[in-house]
Amino acid sequence: MKPWIRRTLIGVAGLGLVFGGLAACSHRMGHGWPASEADAAQWRERIVHKASRELDLDAAQQAKLNGLAEAMAAQRRALVGEMGANPRAEFQALIAGPQFDRAKGQALLDAKTGALRDGAPQVMSAAADFYDSLKPEQQQKLRDFMAKGRHGHWRT
Repeated sequence: MKPWIRRTLIGVAGLGLVFGGLAACSHRMGHGWPASEADAAQWRERIVHKASRELDLDAAQQAKLNGLAEAMAAQRRALVGEMGANPRAEFQALIAGPQFDRAKGQALLDAKTGALRDGAPQVMSAAADFYDSLKPEQQQKLRDFMAKGRHGHWRT
């Protein structure tokens, strides 16, 4: 695997951990997947607010964090794509017959990897812009939060 692809995937996974960890610290808003656009927007707003408060972001940094949240939301919409509200049905269709539908499975995989490949540069750019705008102490606080893993909590 090429180094830039590996770094991109690690970066996207790291950002997923940050937002996933922040989500774990907040109250659950719904139990279905995928959430409606309204629920997802409300969730993003809460996460951005909490991160802004915990990292003590200024207006410019908060704008970059909002840009990152929007880029990630666009990536999520692209990944969910046509599966819509019932992704399980798409996977069940692969095993509906006597044999696994390899062609349909490959098409599904190609669509998802294509969406990831097309949207990852925007997400990485937004993540880099946000991270680079942070002061060294804010960067360290973010690294400490990520080091705690999934069950880490912001402590101030």
